[in-house]
Amino acid sequence: MQKHFLCGYEDLNEGDSKGFSLGDNSAGTDNVFAVKKDGEVFAYKNICPHRGINLEWQPDQFLDSEKALIQCASHGALFEISTGECIAGPCAGDALTPVPVEYAQDGLYVLLAD
Repeated sequence: MQKHFLCGYEDLNEGDSKGFSLGDNSAGTDNVFAVKKDGEVFAYKNICPHRGINLEWQPDQFLDSEKALIQCASHGALFEISTGECIAGPCAGDALTPVPVEYAQDGLYVLLAD
């Protein structure tokens, strides 16, 4: 597992989402995003299970208008923030790929497979 710094605690506010590109060009890039809900941070790979594309059209816009669910901008699929499970749309029953989050003194890290 590789540990990647995401951001400081102050960079992700309650009810917000933020995308990150991790890695370097020689090793490839992993795109992930994080959502802060009820004081907890949930992170997922930025890949729609239905079409294999990024979920957002605008930077850092991963949530529906109520900020209650993760929404795929391409076809409107809706995912639970806390589990990544698709609850509506063409990939219902599928789920986003979770990424473990580590809390450290200097901020948030994610752990990605080598």
